[in-house]
Amino acid sequence: MTTTETKPGALEFTTGDGVRIAYRFEGADDKPVLLLANSIATSMDMWEGQAARLTEHFRLLRYDYRGHGGSDTPEGPYSLDRLGRDVVELLDALRIERVHFLGLSLGGIVAQWMAIYAPERIDRLVLSNTASHLGPTEQWEGLIAAVLQPDSMPEIAEMFMKNWFPASMRKLDHPIVESFRAMVLATRPQGIAGSWAAIRDMDMRRTASLIDRPTLVIAGEQDPVTLPEHGELLAQTIPGAELIVLPTAHLPNVELESAFLEAVTEFLRRL
Repeated sequence: MTTTETKPGALEFTTGDGVRIAYRFEGADDKPVLLLANSIATSMDMWEGQAARLTEHFRLLRYDYRGHGGSDTPEGPYSLDRLGRDVVELLDALRIERVHFLGLSLGGIVAQWMAIYAPERIDRLVLSNTASHLGPTEQWEGLIAAVLQPDSMPEIAEMFMKNWFPASMRKLDHPIVESFRAMVLATRPQGIAGSWAAIRDMDMRRTASLIDRPTLVIAGEQDPVTLPEHGELLAQTIPGAELIVLPTAHLPNVELESAFLEAVTEFLRRL
């Protein structure tokens, strides 16, 4: 395992296919580990605003997808299987047997894969603003082609801001919105395109029924990306899953932080 420093507080390990993945630990060693997985086109810094409150109860493990943040950016499309195995290899490298897993958006897709194909590594599961399938294929082909065009990132970043935040936050030049815009602009186009290919090819509408971990599904009432009905379908498919719908767009951890953290913490700490 590689343990070189990437930026303050961050380490990295190398996957079986030679890709360096950045990760970071925070919190006391005696607390249960909570693995956080991000939205596409962001880094582990997506959780910066929530980290302090979460470390009151958990030891946080954050990481950057391949193609994002401090991780390497291999060429070509990525598969959901590869994104999931990156997590398995990370846990193996750190000798962690089981974690709570909170995934938002693409992070929720990776979390579903983990709960289906490596359920022994998951204790409790939180799937926020995510889906078991997002079509049609043509939509993703168009986005992949667009992001790989030269000088496309400012327009791509604006698209993400409109999808992620309500107009009230965008109009005020909110510092949180600008920090997320900066994260998108810092993400390599190939990393976004490769991850969109994984979303394009994934369909867990039937296999999600195999998830047997205690699961909380969180949906956003005004989410234009993963619609409330995507969350409802997940909650109906996963046996025993709970569903909470918050009055937010795509990033409830930012837009309605206290309610989001209360729901997550109560569920994960429930005996």
